Amino acid sequence: MLEPFRAFWTKVIAAPIARLLLRMGVSPDAVTLVGTLGLSAAALFFFPQGRFLVGVLVITLFVFSDLVDGHMARESGRVSPFGAFFDSTLDRLGDAAIFTGLALWFAWDGDSRLYLVLSLVCLVMGNVTSYARARAEALGYEAKVGIAERADRLVAILVMTGLSGLFGLPILIEIALWVLAVASTVTVAQRIWVVRRQAQAAAAS
Repeated sequence: MLEPFRAFWTKVIAAPIARLLLRMGVSPDAVTLVGTLGLSAAALFFFPQGRFLVGVLVITLFVFSDLVDGHMARESGRVSPFGAFFDSTLDRLGDAAIFTGLALWFAWDGDSRLYLVLSLVCLVMGNVTSYARARAEALGYEAKVGIAERADRLVAILVMTGLSGLFGLPILIEIALWVLAVASTVTVAQRIWVVRRQAQAAAAS
């Protein structure tokens, strides 16, 4: 869904930055690491304090590193299995930090066990969604299906959290958590179903 926007931002922002960093001798893996550390620190520092708008703005800056490191790897010819593994693994950590930061706010100032639990559901099901696809592909199946891809989940929670901070409306975060909890769970079910059908077809052939 977000692929056209990704292509646009890669061309306009990521490509020039990637070329500059390569000339400076920076490796794609270093950009991946710094981006994840920055994103995680921002989410775990600002969100538990309820400083949602500034948190989202800082996180967004580091999210762009996910575009930059991939372009750097392709531009420099450093695309490798380890680089893909490293990038994917740190993506999971960054996603977890965002929902953990929100969970901490609901546990403290937000004072809501329901939305604390929903934040954790989004964290867990988001990671299971990614794991289901990775495990399926490792077994030779295709599982790139579902209504809640990672990019969609990330944009949804950041946009709604930022708007919540801008207008002082925590209900926007609550709506986003309900939608993402349901969508992530449905996506996991979709991937399990698709892989099951492929496995049955392979067994029957």
